[in-house]
Amino acid sequence: MNTHQNKVVEFEDLGVKEYQPSWDYQEKLMKDIIDTKIKNRDLPAEQHITTSNHFLLVEHPHVYTLGKSGHEENMLAGIDKLKEIDATFVKVNRGGDITYHGYGQIVGYPILDLENFFTDIHKYMRNLEEVIIRTIAEYGLKGERSQGETGVWLDVGKPYARKICAMGVKASRWVTLHGFALNVNTDMRYFEYIIPCGIKDKQVTSLKRELERELTPEEMEDIKAKIRKHFVEVFEAELVNK
Repeated sequence: MNTHQNKVVEFEDLGVKEYQPSWDYQEKLMKDIIDTKIKNRDLPAEQHITTSNHFLLVEHPHVYTLGKSGHEENMLAGIDKLKEIDATFVKVNRGGDITYHGYGQIVGYPILDLENFFTDIHKYMRNLEEVIIRTIAEYGLKGERSQGETGVWLDVGKPYARKICAMGVKASRWVTLHGFALNVNTDMRYFEYIIPCGIKDKQVTSLKRELERELTPEEMEDIKAKIRKHFVEVFEAELVNK
């Protein structure tokens, strides 16, 4: 167990950034943390180097990503269609099936050393969901968990249950990678080209669709601020701007 628990998390808003460089950046941050942990194994406890934590928010241009346990047949658009809709397709090393990222969607990537917090992936996932549940509650939406399915849903157990936030994570040596995607002003037509998360009979939704209005750029910033606030509360962390 980490003897120097560090709950300070370095925050960065990457703005609009292509998927691949964002992923490469996450992997670099993760590698740095793991390298520190490996170094610490050979040091007495009092000499352990504190590991860092990071939280990135970003918006990606249109991209479909397929998790390592995913099924390619859940991608319904071929190469020509992808070109036509200006989207790319990337295979990634997170859990989960296929998902879409695009403009108007707030994507969060916590790269945390869970030994600084708690060593429990199940709890980590529930905490991430809780951050989003609290955030959308501020807009009058009742986010819920759906048994056996990650992410945040509305009207669970009803025929019109729909997912507003998708999640997929990977952890290595208790260091997390990937995260969540909250649909705000997302163009929902892009979900027509996939079976989201491999779940055939479930719908997806967005804040725009639920509130029946486009959210302004100021409101997008406000949502990010709310996500940061609830992240601090739920994880009992301290966020500092990198």
